[in-house]
Amino acid sequence: MPSLKEIKTRIASVNSTRKITSAMKMVASSKLHHAQVMIQNMLPYENLLERILKSFLASEADAQTVLSIERPVKHVALVVYASNSSLCGGYNANIIKMMLQAVEEYKSLGKENILIYPIGRRVAEKVAKLGLQSAGDYVELADKPNSAQCVEVAQDIVNKFAKGELDRVELIYHHFKSAGSQVLTRRTFLPIDLSEDFTADNDRDLTSNITTAKAQEYLKKKKAKQERHTEEAVPLNDDFIVEPDLGTVLTELIPKLLHLMIYTALLDSNASEHAARMVAMQTATDNADELLRQLNLQYNKSRQQAITNELLDIVGGSVNN
Repeated sequence: MPSLKEIKTRIASVNSTRKITSAMKMVASSKLHHAQVMIQNMLPYENLLERILKSFLASEADAQTVLSIERPVKHVALVVYASNSSLCGGYNANIIKMMLQAVEEYKSLGKENILIYPIGRRVAEKVAKLGLQSAGDYVELADKPNSAQCVEVAQDIVNKFAKGELDRVELIYHHFKSAGSQVLTRRTFLPIDLSEDFTADNDRDLTSNITTAKAQEYLKKKKAKQERHTEEAVPLNDDFIVEPDLGTVLTELIPKLLHLMIYTALLDSNASEHAARMVAMQTATDNADELLRQLNLQYNKSRQQAITNELLDIVGGSVNN
C-alpha cells in the first residue's frame, strides 16, 4: 500500500491536471461559440445563392457546364480537413483513417496521380510520412478560417479540373451537427452534381454548447416539433431577362457555389474540432474528479489506519508496562 506522502503527492498532481483540462474545456467552449457565429453569418449567403441557382436550374433542367461532366477517373484530388493540435479525442484519427481508405480505393491510379490538399498540420504530417503528393501548405487555414484563401484553393482545383489535370475531387471533413454530434463526411466536390440538394445537410444546432446526452435528446425533440417552411425553387418566368444567356450565368454561379463548399467544410471542421476538444476535456475533467474521490478515500483510510496502529502500539505498550 502506498504511503500517505505518495498519495498526497498523487492528489496534488491530479488536481493540477484537472485545472488544466478544465481551463482547456472553457477555452474550447469559447472558440466553439465563435465558430458557430461564423457559420450563422455564412448561412444567409449560402441560402440565397442556393435559391438563385435552383431557380436557374428549374428553368433549364438539362443544364451542364465543364465542371459537371463525368469522365474516366485517371487523376484524383482529396481535400482533407484536420487540425493543427491534438487533445480532441478521435477527431484527427478518424479523418486520417477515412483519407487512407480513399487512398486505398484509388491506389490503382498510382501515388503520383493522387493529389492531397492537406488542411491542418496533423494530416499534412501524415501525407508527408506516406510519401503522397501534397498540393501545398495549408496549416494556418485550420486555425484561422479565411474565405479569401478558400477561394484560392477552390479556384486552383477548378482550374485543374477544367484543364483535365483532375478528373475527380472529394472533400473529407467533419460535418458539424451540434456540440455533441459531428459526422465524418466524404462527399464529391467535382464533377458537381447540379441535381443535388446543396443545403441538405444544413441541420446544424448553432444555439447551444450543451454536450450531455439528455440535453441533446431534448433539443432534438424540440426541433422535431418545430415546423419547417422551405421555399421551393420556381422556374424563371417571362419577367426575368437573363443576359447574356443562362449557360453563361451558370458558369459564373457554379464556381461561387464551389468556393462556398470549400469554406463551409472548413467552418464545419473548425467547429467540430472545438466541440470534440470540449467533450474530450469534459471527459478528462470528470475522470480526474473520480480519481480524486478515490485517492481522497484511500488517503483517509490510510491515515485512519496509521492512527489506529499508533493507538494500538500506545495501548499495547501501556499494558506491557
